[in-house]
Amino acid sequence: MANEEHQDLLIGIAQGFYYSRNSISELAKKYNISRYYVEKYLDEATNSGLVNISIKAPVGRQRTIERKFKQVFPQLNVTVLKDTLNPAETASNVFLYAARDIQHSIKDHQIVGLSWGETMYDLIQHFNTDDRPSITFTQIMGENMKYNSKAGSTRMVEMAANRLGAQYKTIVAPLYIFDPETRKLLASEPAIAPTLALGSKIDLSICSVGTIASIESIPVWQQMSEKIIPPAKKKEVAGILYGRPYDLNGRFINLENIPVFSIPLEQILAIPRRISVVTNKFKTEATLGAIRGNLLNTLYLSESVANKIISNADEFN
Repeated sequence: MANEEHQDLLIGIAQGFYYSRNSISELAKKYNISRYYVEKYLDEATNSGLVNISIKAPVGRQRTIERKFKQVFPQLNVTVLKDTLNPAETASNVFLYAARDIQHSIKDHQIVGLSWGETMYDLIQHFNTDDRPSITFTQIMGENMKYNSKAGSTRMVEMAANRLGAQYKTIVAPLYIFDPETRKLLASEPAIAPTLALGSKIDLSICSVGTIASIESIPVWQQMSEKIIPPAKKKEVAGILYGRPYDLNGRFINLENIPVFSIPLEQILAIPRRISVVTNKFKTEATLGAIRGNLLNTLYLSESVANKIISNADEFN
């Protein structure tokens, strides 16, 4: 066997054993080799440095704060991770914990809806490589137009699918389409309709909580911002989720007229698990509004963000 082919075999067996949790017998059957050789190749992968095993103490959870959340927001599933002295390390710990937890449960789902943004990018970067061909990642809304960004729309579903060995579907259209007739016609296009049709089948979604800055940071949306958020309502905006602005109580603003191109909102809100990760204190009000409106039901938070949300919940009651 050529060296390159042999290394590919070692990688495949190691990923199957350590990431996908395949048994020795399953791997022997998959690669048509004996159990002895599976164990031999796992040892070889470790001894050669191809596999590096390390044990890292788990990040501590703030159970006391989690219980406070449960008292104030009983409908919410929340995980709060302890802060460290380094904010960047704190954020990385939250993303690592969330990625491992989500990846553990994602195998029980078939259609996973994703948004885009820096939060999504950081989360996906913490996924382990896996082999889940039965899972399909799909966009739930049009693209954010950040084509030169590492956190662009299409790239998120493709990157997640590549990490987990899954399938993916895209919505090749802008997030906001201002002509109603164009939105209607585009939804029936053969290149887009199949993705939109998956909306009713999504059983888990992962989305970034945004602020009004997420609209203002993109020139074309900033130019058209008055058609997205009426000027008289701008001060009421607490956050942006699913491309739609909402207030501090989670009520969508300008809902009937907002020119968003996505799967229907009622399908989004019917997704059983709607997940987000928040490590930035600037998103406190946006997160609080999303919780109050039941726009999300599963959150992973840093300790400082969680404390600020609880404090604001008391302040704005």
